[in-house]
Amino acid sequence: MATSATPDQLLVVIDPVARRTDGESVRIAKDVLSAGASTKLCLPEGPEEFARALLRRGSRRPVVVGDDRALMRAVTVLHRQRELAGCVLSVVPVGGTLSVARSLGVPTGAVAAARAVLDGAERRLDLLVDDSDGVVLGALRIPPVLRQPPAAVAGHPWLRTCQSLVRTLVPARPARETPLPAPRPARLRVEVDGVTLVDLDQPLEAVSVTPGCTGVAEVEVRPLSVGAEASPLRSEGRTVTVSGVDFRYRADAAVAGPVRRRTWTVWESAWRLTLPGPAA
Repeated sequence: MATSATPDQLLVVIDPVARRTDGESVRIAKDVLSAGASTKLCLPEGPEEFARALLRRGSRRPVVVGDDRALMRAVTVLHRQRELAGCVLSVVPVGGTLSVARSLGVPTGAVAAARAVLDGAERRLDLLVDDSDGVVLGALRIPPVLRQPPAAVAGHPWLRTCQSLVRTLVPARPARETPLPAPRPARLRVEVDGVTLVDLDQPLEAVSVTPGCTGVAEVEVRPLSVGAEASPLRSEGRTVTVSGVDFRYRADAAVAGPVRRRTWTVWESAWRLTLPGPAA
């Protein structure tokens, strides 16, 4: 059950990227927060200082001013120190990538988000945690695999010398853009709670996994369309395992991999975030 936020003691951690990209929104957020609560400002210059500030917060409630990466960094730090469950996080989204904050229900305007920090209520949210202790707040996506362009073959020194001479004698032509490699379907085994949803013999366009609100993850697998559009396969479960040839995945705002196997587990009500609205 949600409880009322207590905005009287705040640690406002302002991500350096936010300071560089949108100083005006940062200033507005500071003014609104300082007018409504006792605030201590922290201006870390890098990830280590960012983490140290969070872990030395004392009794103050941390407020992250930054984009999705800053929010994800804060959750990761607290999770790996096993302090996430006992901490209520707040965020004022500032920066270029705000889709995760928006999907969680955080206002993306500086004034509205700062007011939500002061007047909102904490909500308990599920978290996806993988077997390398990585976290997913909003969504996990596995796109098609990109074909790698062929590597350039090194020639003999005399050949390189001739090529260089020819370039000096022949007028240079405008450079031609190298086309990006076309994606190829992924071939992955997707298991939900130990039951195979799709196997390696079925080429896939994409896989997405999102934490639900009842302690389970929602899984959607899109098979490769051949002729008529193929219907997506959907399932729910507490654990999701993906395996196959080396694949990369996007966890919120970050890209990870390549890996050959990864398991994500839902941690129910694992973290708390201040959102607009009265306490439930």
